[in-house]
Amino acid sequence: MEILGIDIGGTGIKGALVNVETGEMITERHRIPTPSSRKPEEMAEVVAQIVEHFSYKGPVGCGFPSIVKQGVCKSEGNLHKSWVGVNIDELFTKVSGQPFTVLNDADAAGYASMNYGVGKGRDGLVIMVTIGTGLGSGVFYNGVLLPNFELGQIPYKKYKKIETWAAASAKERENLSFEKWGRRFNKFLKLVEVITAPDLIIVGGGTSKKWREFQHFIDIDTEVVKAELMNNAGIIGAAVSCLREHHHGHVV
Repeated sequence: MEILGIDIGGTGIKGALVNVETGEMITERHRIPTPSSRKPEEMAEVVAQIVEHFSYKGPVGCGFPSIVKQGVCKSEGNLHKSWVGVNIDELFTKVSGQPFTVLNDADAAGYASMNYGVGKGRDGLVIMVTIGTGLGSGVFYNGVLLPNFELGQIPYKKYKKIETWAAASAKERENLSFEKWGRRFNKFLKLVEVITAPDLIIVGGGTSKKWREFQHFIDIDTEVVKAELMNNAGIIGAAVSCLREHHHGHVV
């Protein structure tokens, strides 16, 4: 079965066709920059352009960088405040003409790792952390998703949320070295460890491509591994999410 997966980020909106039986992307990624306004109407048009690019008809899975409950945006995240209260499922379905399943982007990335990557077959509490504009987190217990576990929203010192201080966007904004930023990221992981006592942490998102540059600054008791699917996990997991209601997070 081939399903279109779309991953929405603060800087880019990406999509590809995915074989949900194997977890492989069967097309190249198509990326369009996220509109600078980050408002619903403009972003919905970009999503529709990606659907049209693939001449695709059928269910679409979409990872979205915010808390999503029953298809409704509950937090602006790093987007425009007008997103709050918008039914994303309905908006994207209306604009594209195809049925959408929308979920938190880190939850989507987690689906990919739990079904096809390093998290497959791992029991206990597994946390997928995605490093990008923000710090996303997808949490699974014995393979079942606990949705919208937004650990990047933890307040830290003078910051309303720790991702403002420790995400990849902070590294770029402050021109931090990998050592200085890596120690910030490690502080975030230490807080995650204290709060949740996980059995495994999987690190993904765009910055995971630079894993060798910062992995030696990670010093916590919990096992921490790089996501094999890295920046494609959001697309792959979004496609898989279309099946999640039937299989509780697993493709069978």
